[in-house]
Amino acid sequence: MVNLKDFNWTLLLTWASLACIGLVAIYSATLGEVSEFLPEQIQENFMRQSIWFAIGLTVLAFIQFVPPRTFQLFAFPFYLFCIFLMILTIFVGVEVSGSQSWLRVGPFNLQPGELTKLATILAVASYLTGKRDASTGNLKTALVVVLLFAIPISLLFLQSEAGVALVYIGLLPIVLFWSGLPYAISLLMISPAIIAYFTIIDLRLGILAAVVIMTIIFFIQQKKWLSLSSLLLGILIVIGTEVALHQVLQPHQRARIEAFANPTVDPQGIGWNIIQSTTAIGSGGLYGKGFMQGTQTQLRFLPEQWTDFIFCVIGEEFGFIGASIVMLLYLILFIKLLLMANSHNHPFAQMVMVSAAGLYFVHFVISMGSTTGLVPIIGITLPFISYGGSALLTNTILLAICLNMDFYKRSFSIYR
Repeated sequence: MVNLKDFNWTLLLTWASLACIGLVAIYSATLGEVSEFLPEQIQENFMRQSIWFAIGLTVLAFIQFVPPRTFQLFAFPFYLFCIFLMILTIFVGVEVSGSQSWLRVGPFNLQPGELTKLATILAVASYLTGKRDASTGNLKTALVVVLLFAIPISLLFLQSEAGVALVYIGLLPIVLFWSGLPYAISLLMISPAIIAYFTIIDLRLGILAAVVIMTIIFFIQQKKWLSLSSLLLGILIVIGTEVALHQVLQPHQRARIEAFANPTVDPQGIGWNIIQSTTAIGSGGLYGKGFMQGTQTQLRFLPEQWTDFIFCVIGEEFGFIGASIVMLLYLILFIKLLLMANSHNHPFAQMVMVSAAGLYFVHFVISMGSTTGLVPIIGITLPFISYGGSALLTNTILLAICLNMDFYKRSFSIYR
């Protein structure tokens, strides 16, 4: 017997708040004074997002009536179906912004790579739950998990959709860590990204990062061979990053990296996006300039201000308070999902909830980092806020599944 009081209304309200903030920001970014600088198709983004929000709300409500074991039962068929859609997209997909990662479905464009995030999370959770030794401390188990991630990642690179692929890559260590991978190995897995990041800023910082990571791994694991392997990997990453920056990357790609390290190198060119985004956020002050009053937004200084740079719109027009509310809502989202996972007794539900929190967190970190100049501009959206029907629907379905399994956790806590 279920009780409506057991439903996580706080998480539902958090989702609705983020989605509504997104609609307000999209309206300002496409239908304010800036609309005179935008094509008619972009001006319709608010209406399309509103439709997707209504669809998402309907699907979220419907999912609450689905038996929770259904998600585990159909995880692998759903994964295979999504992989098929991604392969199909390579041959008959629609090209948008330089990447052929969209399928035309009636009046809408569907991005299978977004839907496959959900499918991959369910498939990995189902696989790990079905193993006698569900821990990824088992090397064979870990390799299968990596393979389940590697397939969509490879297909995304073939579609020239590196940004979405990076989200999968960022989620993988979180999944492996939660599944039982030793701390030191988990740190070793993410160390290339950390070392490369600091190497881009300064070669000496990259070397220092490699040494610090080696020291931490030694104190955690107390194995010299693992520590030396970490140091060797770190040195290779530093050398590889330097070679890539100066020998491999094309001039325009190198310019993007240099603009991240120092946007003033080319303020009218490749550094423009970072300068304008940080200017917009900083100019909002404490209270912001007011709804549809942001000069950077309304005079079209911001690139892709309804998707990748939507946080700049919020920061400029609603100030530090508005931006803080958004970050607080995300913090509530992460904490509630982790608490739900901790209180659940079924490993499948736990893995899905932790993966959902990890997915939203990776999106949040990369998107916020890009708009504030902390990481290179990659082109990642803010969950539930940025414009994009495929992303909004996929993220909502994932959250709906988490709500469902939490609501029915008493009947889903024992294997049958």
